[in-house]
Amino acid sequence: MQKNEITHLNEEKDGDTINIAYLHQPFLAEVETEILPESEEDNSPFQTNIWNLEMAAIYLIEQGTSIYKDYQRFIIHVSEKPKLEVPIREVQQILVFGNIQLSTPVINACLQDKIAVLFLSQSGQYHGHLWSEESTNLDNQLIQIERRNDDYFQFNVSKAVVLGKLMNSKQLLMRLNRKRKLEDVEKAIYGINQDIDALEYVDNLDSLRGYEGIAAARYFPAFGKLITNSAFSFSQRFRQPPIDEVNSLLSFGYTLLFNNVLSFLIAEGLSPYIGNFHYGERQKPYLAFDLMEEFRSPIVDSLVLNIINHSLFKSKDFDVVASTGGVYLSQSARKVFLKQFETRMNEQVSHPDLISQVTYRHAIQLQIRRYKRCLLSGVAYESFLRAG
Repeated sequence: MQKNEITHLNEEKDGDTINIAYLHQPFLAEVETEILPESEEDNSPFQTNIWNLEMAAIYLIEQGTSIYKDYQRFIIHVSEKPKLEVPIREVQQILVFGNIQLSTPVINACLQDKIAVLFLSQSGQYHGHLWSEESTNLDNQLIQIERRNDDYFQFNVSKAVVLGKLMNSKQLLMRLNRKRKLEDVEKAIYGINQDIDALEYVDNLDSLRGYEGIAAARYFPAFGKLITNSAFSFSQRFRQPPIDEVNSLLSFGYTLLFNNVLSFLIAEGLSPYIGNFHYGERQKPYLAFDLMEEFRSPIVDSLVLNIINHSLFKSKDFDVVASTGGVYLSQSARKVFLKQFETRMNEQVSHPDLISQVTYRHAIQLQIRRYKRCLLSGVAYESFLRAG
């Protein structure tokens, strides 16, 4: 659910009564996680930082790690553990979780090769990113500011974003319920179908946000019904803090997805702060919140269900923060999740802009370029729809 208050009203359409939720608070995406307490020291003789030859991203998660440059390689070093060498040409982005040191030559190499570097809390909360003057495209951003005051543009982009999110959510439920045929899931699919049909008659952003909220309220309980591992259960989305293991996995997955979208927005010379669907009083990367919506279920939700149903985690893989009741992945379990997430990001999917299949990571980049064409050339934005 979103971080806002929703007032439910009734509207008539074609003789039917439809519950629509109107929003009266800033509309924020669910990607924030609370800052974790200091993690326990990892006494493993191996590094817990994540990278391999098939990955475009380096995840630096082990506290106290330092990274320096040696010729055309990044050297990742943790005291008394084997060093990890990474060819610079293989790296597209570096995600820095918590207390990690980057040398000046590493920073210079990232700026020169336009490698996105995102600085995050230990739990993945976005703090900032490495930025250079060359990565700013003032012309793009002036048009973004102009479009920010264009109600027609904002509404149409937002409608495409919501349609993509609802279609992909429905698709996931249908695919996973094909054999099980659970009645509760069938009802949710039917309801989301009605919400999708209703979008055709929506003519303002608040109603659009209302339908998105209603569909989420149908989707998540049905998502919980598809868990087959009796050690886990889920009925409702809680994010601040995540109060159970499944919510914890969803939160961490959404945070990783958000950071990937944010990296591509920066690489394409767009301001991530000027969005269309999400908004709030504080400055936040609202455009990243917008453009991650259509990828939530195909990338994160399906991954979380797969991880749970294949028993990759047990209850001992989660830590509970006593002061808040928040449940978070342990340090060692996060390493497992990050590897699974990267595997998912490298899976091949169809995208209408290319004949050959692309990875999910490339699909995100293609969607951001679609948004850029919409912004600069007036070509209607079309959301990513995962094929069945």
